[in-house]
Amino acid sequence: MIQRIQTIWLLLATVVILGLFIFPYLNYIDLVGLGKKMFVTGEYSASNNESVKQSSFTLQTIATILVALVPLITIFQYKNRKLQIKLIYLSIVLIALLGVWMYFTSAATLDLISQKFGANNIGVGFFLLPIAIIFLAMAIGGIRKDEKLIKSADRLR
Repeated sequence: MIQRIQTIWLLLATVVILGLFIFPYLNYIDLVGLGKKMFVTGEYSASNNESVKQSSFTLQTIATILVALVPLITIFQYKNRKLQIKLIYLSIVLIALLGVWMYFTSAATLDLISQKFGANNIGVGFFLLPIAIIFLAMAIGGIRKDEKLIKSADRLR
């Protein structure tokens, strides 16, 4: 389990998804000039070098935890490679849906203050999702290599 490269990729994907709790996915300045950041846990404003929570995103927090758990659970399905691949595809779809949800949350928030969603507003958190998908794709490659190795060993018997 640990010695397989896909375990590393799946673990990295989990860590990257959990990085959404550390890095904001949206940065903007509101109408009164306060700098605000949106994390999956909620919206925070910065005043006097202190971060104050403005609102809470409970559903987004729960969804992010669930999305991060799928690759972690996939690691322990090492005896069933077909199930692992299905779980990775499920994880990719869930990450894409989480990204769409984050985009619409950001766009709606910026719409309220008459701003447009653009490159100047995007936080590091948005870039974590494609990185996690890349790690998951690399895990699929590792699983397929294992499958080929086992099939070739079966032919030798």
